[in-house]
Amino acid sequence: MSLDPQRTVAELKELRELTGDENGAQRVAWTDTWLKAREWFQSKIKELPVQHHYDAAGNSWTTLAGASEKTLIIGGHLDSVPNGGWLDGSLGVTAGLEVLRRFAEEFGGRPPVTVRLVDWADEEGARFGRSLLGSSAFAGTSSIEADRGRTDKDGIRLEHAVKRCGFPIERFPDATSEKKNAAAYLELHIEQGPVLESMDLPLGVVLGTKGVERHAITFLGQEAHSGSTPMHARRDALAAAAKLALEIRTIAGKHKDAVCTIGSVKTFPGIVTAVVGRCEATLDQRDLDARILAGMYRDAQEASQRFAREEKCTVEWSRIWSIQPIAFHPALLGFCEEAVREVAGVAHRLPSGPLHDAAEVARSGIPSVMMFVQSLRGISHNKIEDTKEEHLEMSVKALDRLATKAARWILDSAA
Repeated sequence: MSLDPQRTVAELKELRELTGDENGAQRVAWTDTWLKAREWFQSKIKELPVQHHYDAAGNSWTTLAGASEKTLIIGGHLDSVPNGGWLDGSLGVTAGLEVLRRFAEEFGGRPPVTVRLVDWADEEGARFGRSLLGSSAFAGTSSIEADRGRTDKDGIRLEHAVKRCGFPIERFPDATSEKKNAAAYLELHIEQGPVLESMDLPLGVVLGTKGVERHAITFLGQEAHSGSTPMHARRDALAAAAKLALEIRTIAGKHKDAVCTIGSVKTFPGIVTAVVGRCEATLDQRDLDARILAGMYRDAQEASQRFAREEKCTVEWSRIWSIQPIAFHPALLGFCEEAVREVAGVAHRLPSGPLHDAAEVARSGIPSVMMFVQSLRGISHNKIEDTKEEHLEMSVKALDRLATKAARWILDSAA
């Protein structure tokens, strides 16, 4: 058995040194630094008996052909947010590479099932605001016409950025061809939250990814002079938005794992001497239960209308994005729990608040599951993102065991 978890940690550090700076990881998709990270990965697979190609959406596929065409896919993503952490996404790719090496050595380059490692393109959506870009193309849920005109902070269009890297956006739908023979999908990721650390557990089994309701909310009042307008006569749009910002805590607090966030507020005219006449806010709501998610959306709408009336304002809602909750496959959840228990002695099941490529893969009908490893302080998307090295090594071992169980399950299912 050639599995070497310490090599995974060393390679993660190597990648951090190559593509990060004093502010953190800089592997933003469709940039030169991201391309450098992908070149680095290519250097790691040169000696393996594998085939490599990029699909039409820029996803990177490394294939170890097996005796059966039925395929086990292991995935992650090398792209990061600006000033991001050294583990987010890249752990899945490097750990998957180590599992691929083990399969190749143990079975003389031809395992019982075909094993593929995928580095998804633009999971983060950090540059253009469209998360899960590559995996949605794979799944057949891409939205080309809505996405092609998205621009980054410099005004560069998404369609031009992806074409520069060799992937015309018109060809993205062709990425669905990669689904052929896919029988199971596995993904290892840092938790990005505080749950496992609070329970003193190194690893966790991910039940699924929470659904998301994301909306722009605009409160409309009346701009007025801050010195001459009595308090009782004001139509303060910010006051209504502020009440909603506090109320969403109560709305989310009714449900164990629900979260609600107002993450952006813009006021107009935005000067110290004027009552706010227009306030634009964004609301992000998440839960693993679609009924709870729908209920929170209704509660927030009703609350916004109530607060608008109280402040003599009006309110308008516009959906930015929504995605249904995705539950992972029961059989793979069982194998994942077994693998975690074998390595860590105890397993805990928890939902994922952040979205992941595994959700798009599962949405396409491929049995999928995720494993989490503990995040120190629960911090991610930040240069201080970290995980104990011993836990990283445990996660590689657990992913390897999960891959073995999944491969056996694929063969049994095909028999």
